[in-house]
Amino acid sequence: MAVTFSRKPAYAAAAPASGGTGDLRAKLMAAVSNPYIAASGAAVFFLASLATLVLITSDPHAGSPVIRLPLTKIGATKNIPEGWREALGGDPAHEAELVPGQLGLSRNPFAPPAAEPEAPPAEGLANLPPVQQGPGLAQAPIAGLTAPGPGGGPLPIIGADGRTAAEAYARPFQPNGRPKVSVVIGGLGLNAQTTRAAIETLPGEITLSFAPYAEGLQGWIDLARAHGHEVLLETPMEPADYPANDPGPYTLIAANRPEDTVRKLEWLMSRATGYFGLSNYLGARFVDNDQAMSTFNAVLKARGLAFVDDGLAARRAGPIPRASADRVIDDELSAGAIDSQLKALENGAAGRGQSLGSGFAYPVTITQVRIWAAGLQQRGLQLVPASALAHR
Repeated sequence: MAVTFSRKPAYAAAAPASGGTGDLRAKLMAAVSNPYIAASGAAVFFLASLATLVLITSDPHAGSPVIRLPLTKIGATKNIPEGWREALGGDPAHEAELVPGQLGLSRNPFAPPAAEPEAPPAEGLANLPPVQQGPGLAQAPIAGLTAPGPGGGPLPIIGADGRTAAEAYARPFQPNGRPKVSVVIGGLGLNAQTTRAAIETLPGEITLSFAPYAEGLQGWIDLARAHGHEVLLETPMEPADYPANDPGPYTLIAANRPEDTVRKLEWLMSRATGYFGLSNYLGARFVDNDQAMSTFNAVLKARGLAFVDDGLAARRAGPIPRASADRVIDDELSAGAIDSQLKALENGAAGRGQSLGSGFAYPVTITQVRIWAAGLQQRGLQLVPASALAHR
């Protein structure tokens, strides 16, 4: 340490041109014992270490603590099921650069996972009739409704004949005069087991919403449509507590320039095709910003897409087909609480003619929605896809 400090030019000039070893050692010890010199040396050492760290990592914040949160709404729920947090993948801790294909576009068709032993049916499911999903929907992409996007992925466009993705990819439905009730299940694609359960065990009228970062996203969407489900693509939006709660590298940030929001949206939309609209993932701060939502609505209008939110944007109008959930059905994760919310949906539909609920891909949510949907017709209600409630 003494040799390092003695190399500072100011102190080198003060050294004698000649002298004995004892004199030199004594002068060095005196310099080191000087508190001003010692403090200056420590500062130089710290700055040199920091500069070396930046050169190695290319990250000036590499020494700072980082909060990393999983892509999930678990923090806003009660009675969290064990193991669910570990079942979801983690996110990068901050926004990624806008590099097309950085997270990898889905290229391969869906491949079923290795066979697993079947779990016993949940209570209440054993006596239900087989689920009625109806005919599969047309395979995506539909000709004339896509153009190449970032990384070669498909971006939705309005067809030459004026047809839009919001129309072409929605599940057809015929009203029967009864009050209409609809449910969207989101967060799909992150967990293979629950995603497959939602696709294969829920009625085709249940709308499914997929996370944009899911592996094999196009395959999951193809499988969902083959089982009769219309599909939404989730859009991560800035929450009120961002960046402590970070929805992922392509989160739409309220303060971003419009062109940055457009680039992020184009990357998200080009992850797959076959969805009739976008849904939100979080987004309290983004939805509250007029300019941000104006840009968002303009992009969806130009692309011919609908927007279905979980209730956050209920006060937001727009020049696009829109629907907002009346309630989140699984804020409390228990079968009884979910049943109560579903009953409230029924009451809302009976009073207003229609009602929309939003839920997450928790196993208990999928199970209770499956049981609930099986008896709707007998209770005088019509289960409809969310697109049937989306209006300009």
